Amino acid sequence: MSAAAAGAAAAVAGALTCRAARAALRSRTPGGAGRWTRTNHRGEPVSLLAGPAVAAATAVGGAAGALLGGRSGTGRGAPGPLALALTTATVTAGALGVVDDLSEDPATRTKGLRGHLGALARGRLTTGGAKVLGIGAGGLAAAALVVLPSVPAYRRGRPGTLADVLVSGALVAAAANLVNLLDLRPGRALKASAVAATSLLGSGSGAGAVRPAAVGLLGVVVAALPADLDERDMLGDGGANALGAALGTLVVAGTGPRTRVAVLGALVALTLASERVSFTRVIEATPVLRELDAWGRRPPAPSGR
Repeated sequence: MSAAAAGAAAAVAGALTCRAARAALRSRTPGGAGRWTRTNHRGEPVSLLAGPAVAAATAVGGAAGALLGGRSGTGRGAPGPLALALTTATVTAGALGVVDDLSEDPATRTKGLRGHLGALARGRLTTGGAKVLGIGAGGLAAAALVVLPSVPAYRRGRPGTLADVLVSGALVAAAANLVNLLDLRPGRALKASAVAATSLLGSGSGAGAVRPAAVGLLGVVVAALPADLDERDMLGDGGANALGAALGTLVVAGTGPRTRVAVLGALVALTLASERVSFTRVIEATPVLRELDAWGRRPPAPSGR
């Protein structure tokens, strides 16, 4: 199977899984629709059911791309370990994100990475804190699955290799967190994920099984975007964390150690900046970002209403 055919099959698998999972959850909603309903930035009801649907589809589309792409040639990102790493990172991040979405009262929940880490320092484990720890562990496992097979056996216990695994695991977790931070306006997190996945399609970073897996994620974005833009659905922590973790895993598989350090540094810098600066204000003040962010979205409500 060619790389193009593998990517197309993965995209279809991801899109169909997203639509099927969303329809199944709509027809039989666990705990009732009210448990999954939140109020968006307009003060209107929006459903979180897209979260688990996108998480499941991301795991299917990404893993399918990795497995099918492994038959199309060689390159970074061995198919078996990459598929397992994507599944591990995505399922862990998605499941913990959904738990966080449903378990804490939105009116009183601890917010932000600083808030969750502060609660942990005081000896209180919030569901968000459990998510931070769990996604970190899942990212570390995914990183080990991707990095270690490419390292000769005699070097796997060396400090440099262990440091690479730690950096790569932190990258996966940081990517999961950053995509979640962008899920504040309709379509924003999905558009950012599409840009990130597209960046993995170039030569070098898109080699081997990575490129078809990235195309699989694009299929998920295409399937989920209409309802998100129309403000019927939102990703929530479940969907956003899953997409981010998958993208982070693909970055680890498609780049070398030095690039991974640089990407982690950028992700950490953006995360720290989010604690002090509103991403929405920055986007609205930047013409190109403002236009991209608003593309396909419902127009703002008339003033005075």
